[in-house]
Amino acid sequence: MLREPPDGANLLATAREVVLRELLPVLPESAQFAARMVANAMAIAAREAVQDASWEADALSRVAALVGAAENPLRAFAAAIRAGRLDDDAAAFAVLREITRKRCEVSAPRVLKEAGRE
Repeated sequence: MLREPPDGANLLATAREVVLRELLPVLPESAQFAARMVANAMAIAAREAVQDASWEADALSRVAALVGAAENPLRAFAAAIRAGRLDDDAAAFAVLREITRKRCEVSAPRVLKEAGRE
C-alpha cells in the first residue's frame, strides 16, 4: 500500500472515539443527539472503507441476469418482486439475502450479530 498509516478507517475510528469520549460529555444536551449521529456516521464510513466492494458487481450481475435487464437492473428487480414474478425464485431470494447481509455489515452489524449471522 502506498498510503501512510493510519488508513482512513482507523482515522475515522479514532475521531469517533474523540467525539464520544471527549466531546459528547461536555456538549450541552441539545447537541448530544447530533454528536451521536456524527459518531454513528463515522462508524458506518469506517466499516464501508474496509469492506471488499467486489460483492456489489457480483450481486448486480446476478440481478441483471435474473430480470434480463442491462439498464437499471435494480429497478427491474424491484418491479419484478412487486409484481410477484420472483416469489418462488431461489436465486432471487439468495441474491436479495446477500445484498441485505452485506448492507447490514456496514449499516447495522449489531443486527447480524444478534441474529447469529455475522
